[in-house]
Amino acid sequence: MVTTVEISMYPFVENFRDLIKEFIDKLHEYNKLQVNAGPTSTVLIGAHDEVMTCLTEMMRWSHERHGQSVFVTKILPGYAPT
Repeated sequence: MVTTVEISMYPFVENFRDLIKEFIDKLHEYNKLQVNAGPTSTVLIGAHDEVMTCLTEMMRWSHERHGQSVFVTKILPGYAPT
C-alpha cells in the first residue's frame, strides 16, 4: 500500500531554518521514498512500512541531535497523488 504523509517540523531553537533544512536533507537519503519539500511542509510518498519507518527514525534522529521539536503530520494511507 502506498502512503502519503505531509510533515512540518517546528524546532524549539532560534536557528530553526538550519535544522529544518538538515531534516529535509536527511529525508532525501531515503532512496525508496519520494520527497517533495515545499515552503511550509514536506510530502513523503512511498510504501507504507517504509514511510512509517522513516518517520520513526527521523523523529528519533531529530530529538537526539537537536532536542525537542513539534511535528505536525497528515497521513493518508492508500493515497498517491497522480
